[in-house]
Amino acid sequence: MTNILITGANRGLGLEFVRQYAADGDRVFATCRDPAGATELATIAGDVTVHELDVTDLVQISALAKSLEGETMDILVNNAGLLTSGQRVGGIDTSNWIEEFKVNTMGPIAVAQAFLPHLERGMERRMAFISSVLASIGSNKDGAFSLYRSTKAGLNAAVKSLAVDTAARGMIVLLMHPGWVRTDMGGSNAAIDTATSVHGLRQQIVAAGPEDSGRFITHEGVEIPW
Repeated sequence: MTNILITGANRGLGLEFVRQYAADGDRVFATCRDPAGATELATIAGDVTVHELDVTDLVQISALAKSLEGETMDILVNNAGLLTSGQRVGGIDTSNWIEEFKVNTMGPIAVAQAFLPHLERGMERRMAFISSVLASIGSNKDGAFSLYRSTKAGLNAAVKSLAVDTAARGMIVLLMHPGWVRTDMGGSNAAIDTATSVHGLRQQIVAAGPEDSGRFITHEGVEIPW
């Protein structure tokens, strides 16, 4: 049985990660900001426990890590994310930008740092960070989503360093674009559903070896330019 910690597990990709891992008989530690309001998450059958976690709250991250210090984690899926409106130059609200950096860039690294000891005790030692092709500077042709692009690009830079720093500890660290997915964030016109995206992401996570650590890939394993 594999132990998996998932952030942002109450909806979208996070919810589907919980659903698929639980269906396979894995033990899932699902986190979200409001467990009481996560009604759909509560209906998922299997070995699933739900924990309160706001990834911008460093005290809460530390407290959760301490409360689970006797547990072993095999896989960390850093999925929690935020996308706000008004993201072109001329319509940028810097307070929104700061909040996105907290959620999209700083939060995932803080979670990874807090749970590194749990992962070191695991057999799999894998960390997956949900990024986006919009973080690719080389692929930016229209300038839209300025806040989201920059915060996910910041995540990419930090995670690439994390991969280098933890290689000697046997960690496999991936940056992953889930595709254009039909979620609250992706919208109803997106190309694929959450089940397809998460199935592909999980395949890449399990197939990755040490030589793949630090890669920026799609849910199909295609390399994305930085």
